Amino acid sequence: MVLFLFLVIALVVVVGAVTLAVVGGGESGALPDAAPERFTDPLPEDRPLRRADVDEVRFPLTLRGYHMGEVDDVLGRLGAELAERDARIAELEAALAGAQATAVGGKDLFDGYEPRKAAGPDEQRQTGDDQ
Repeated sequence: MVLFLFLVIALVVVVGAVTLAVVGGGESGALPDAAPERFTDPLPEDRPLRRADVDEVRFPLTLRGYHMGEVDDVLGRLGAELAERDARIAELEAALAGAQATAVGGKDLFDGYEPRKAAGPDEQRQTGDDQ
């Protein structure tokens, strides 16, 4: 019986201590609310992105992972920059190929060249009969 009484008193003391801690008994009052984490975009606007810029991106955690909107914004920006970079690379490769063709064949490489017309159905039959 003494052991039971001791356990009941210990339980009351623990419940009271937890209640005071949660309610914030004392002069300090309740615990202040934590400020929510906000995403600050570290990606530079004034120059193309570098590998180090992408490595520095950190998203704040939420209850179920990351804020989907913030992640989508950054991925959209990265996709746009990559598309722009790919277009520029294709443009420069085309210009390089043109310059190389001119260097190999000279300026008059395409002089006198006339592109062929696409053969119509009647012309295809005639050429098939000739062979």
